[in-house]
Amino acid sequence: LLTALYNITGNLTESLRSLSKIFNIKGTILPFTEENPVLIAHTKDGQVIEGESKRTKAGKEIDYIEYKEKVKPTKEVIEAIDTKDKELLKEELGDVLLQVVFHSEMESEIGSFNIDDVCDGICKKLIIRHPHIFSDVTADTTEEVLNNWDKIKMQTKSQKSQSEAMDSVSKSLPSLMRSEKLQKKAAKVGFDFPNSQEAFKKVREETDELEQAISKGDKENMAEELGDLLFSVVNVSRFLKVDSEQALYFACDKFTHRFRKMEELAKQRNIDMDSTTLSQLDSLWNEVK
Repeated sequence: LLTALYNITGNLTESLRSLSKIFNIKGTILPFTEENPVLIAHTKDGQVIEGESKRTKAGKEIDYIEYKEKVKPTKEVIEAIDTKDKELLKEELGDVLLQVVFHSEMESEIGSFNIDDVCDGICKKLIIRHPHIFSDVTADTTEEVLNNWDKIKMQTKSQKSQSEAMDSVSKSLPSLMRSEKLQKKAAKVGFDFPNSQEAFKKVREETDELEQAISKGDKENMAEELGDLLFSVVNVSRFLKVDSEQALYFACDKFTHRFRKMEELAKQRNIDMDSTTLSQLDSLWNEVK
C-alpha cells in the first residue's frame, strides 16, 4: 500500500502521512531518509517508539487501528458482483486483499504465521481437495466432485460424523446460508424430505405451530416457531435449487423499488403518506405492483 501511494505522490513522507490517515496512526511521521529510516508513532502512554516496520514492531502497543469489520469488505464484493459494477468490484477486491495482508502481518509480528503461510495453505488445500485434477481420481460430474470435496474435508479435519461436520459450519454465516449448509449435510446420510412437496408440507405445519404460539401469547415459543418456519422455507428453496439468501436479497430490492414508486405516486397526487389511511396506501401499493 505504501508503494502504491508513493507511485501516486512521488513523495515518501507524504505517502506516509496518507498511510497514517488510512490506518488512523496517532503520532508524528518523520521524513524517511537514509539517515532516518524509521516510522515514529506515539504509544498509548504517550511515549515515542521507533521501529523499522511500516506498521512498526511495537504493533500491539500502538493505538493503531480498530479493524473489526472483517465481514463488511466481503459483503461489498458480493454487492459489486450482483450489480455488475466492475470499478466497484476492483475497489472492493482491494479492500478484501488489504484484510488478508493486514491480518497476516499482525500474526507475523507475534510469530503465528505470515502471508507466505496463508498462500501455501490455500495452494495445498486446492491440490488435496481436487484429486480429479492433481491425482488419478475420476470425477465426471459436478456432484462427484462435490462429494469428493466433502469426504476429503472430513478426513483432513478429522471429522468422523455428520454432526461434527455440522459443528464446523461457521455460525458467523448469514442464517439462511447456514441453514442450507446444515440441511445438505443432514441429507448426505439420508435425513431429508423425498421431494419439494413434502418439504412444503413442513412449511404449512410450522406456520400452524407459529399461529398457535401467537394465539397463546408465548413470546419465547413464538421466536422458536418462527425460526422453525424460516428453516423449513430454506428446505423448500433447496429443493427448488433457489438460493434462499439471494432470493431474499432480491425481495428486499424489489420492496425498496416499489416503495419508492409508491412515494412518487403519492407525491404526484398530493397524498400525505403520514396521515393517509392504510387502505389508501395499500391501493397505491397495488397500483405500483
